[in-house]
Amino acid sequence: MINHLQDTTKLHNGVEMPWLGLGVFKVQEGPEVIEAVKTAIRHGYRSIDTAAVYKNEEGVGQAIREAIEENGLKREDLFITSKVWNSDQGYDSTIEAYEISLRKLGLDYLDLYLVHWPVKGKYKETWRALETLYKEEKVRAIGVSNFKVHHLEDLLEDATVTPMVNQVEYHPQLTQTEVKAFCEQHNIRLEAWSPLAQGQLLDNPVLSEIAGTHGKSVAQVIIRWDLQNGVVTIPKSINENRIAENADVFDFQLTDEEMERINQLNEDKRVGPDPDHIDF
Repeated sequence: MINHLQDTTKLHNGVEMPWLGLGVFKVQEGPEVIEAVKTAIRHGYRSIDTAAVYKNEEGVGQAIREAIEENGLKREDLFITSKVWNSDQGYDSTIEAYEISLRKLGLDYLDLYLVHWPVKGKYKETWRALETLYKEEKVRAIGVSNFKVHHLEDLLEDATVTPMVNQVEYHPQLTQTEVKAFCEQHNIRLEAWSPLAQGQLLDNPVLSEIAGTHGKSVAQVIIRWDLQNGVVTIPKSINENRIAENADVFDFQLTDEEMERINQLNEDKRVGPDPDHIDF
């Protein structure tokens, strides 16, 4: 049972990762991202998820430094994730991309580094670079993002380290049951990006009814559904009230029947790209 915003899941290498964090996809570099990250940390968040392609790593880094000082925290109290972008994939270029991300963030290490998308013909070399970074203790955990079962199977054929995390689009209309089952079988923690389907589910009648029963918002119900499904989640917001609301999900529990009703909303419907058809 996950009872608190700072509750963690133990990844297969023993590293503790918070169940709930803040995503900063499409959050503008500068004051917007700095304020969002500082707000989240002030409200008790300890996990921040960014990526090279978001072009806001410098702002995230500044916010981390200021938040540590303002809230009496230490660097090790936070869990920071970034990702290697597609154009940087390959062995040497991935090592270099990691160092660039660290410099921009102003950090000595990352807690989690991910392969952002399974770029055909490149992701295995990219993974080899992540294994090097991990073995050299430059990053505490490594993983992938947007990998389907066949990508994971291919990766595991040559991998010397099994990914600790697979971050995928995951929400009630895209329940990723095959990917989830495969990850559970291989002790890879599933993490949800776009858990609220970019707002497309907020007026769903089934979710609205369940939310009404608990006196909660639809967003809170979806985040609670993620957590009860054993999925780490990183909802994005720049609004202080919403950042606080998204974290206020530890004082209620969905019933088995409600969980099943939400599961039944699946349509295999994506709001983001299909990992098998990426051209970026």
